[in-house]
Amino acid sequence: MTVENIDRTVTTTGPTPGVAQTVSPATPAIASRETVTTASHSTTSTPGGSELGRRIVVLVFGLIQIVIGARIVLLLLDAREANGLVSGILNLSQIFVAPFEGILRTNALRSGGSVFDVAAIVAIVGWTILELIVIWAIGIFRREKV
Repeated sequence: MTVENIDRTVTTTGPTPGVAQTVSPATPAIASRETVTTASHSTTSTPGGSELGRRIVVLVFGLIQIVIGARIVLLLLDAREANGLVSGILNLSQIFVAPFEGILRTNALRSGGSVFDVAAIVAIVGWTILELIVIWAIGIFRREKV
């Protein structure tokens, strides 16, 4: 939300019409008047419907990508799956990785205790492409200011 406040004060000084002006060498008195005008204007603008929709889509897909990224890091670091937080992240991310398992010949590469989850990498790419498609579809309904 954008709030724009504009305050403007205009002061004008000039001779008063219809008043005789007397100028003497000792006192140069000129009859004048002063006009002060004050104007205030406040504008509030909020995002339109399509912009709000775009922001929500970016938030949701961003959260999905963070969960999948956390999965990749935890598996690479051979995190202890008995920990509640680790198992929660792995179980939650499995929901988003499952549609992309089996696309490549291998889903994971193992070395020692570490696991490089190839399916999770494919899932991040897939969810990002899906996010771009949804944002593009929302952009169709955006009204451009002329």
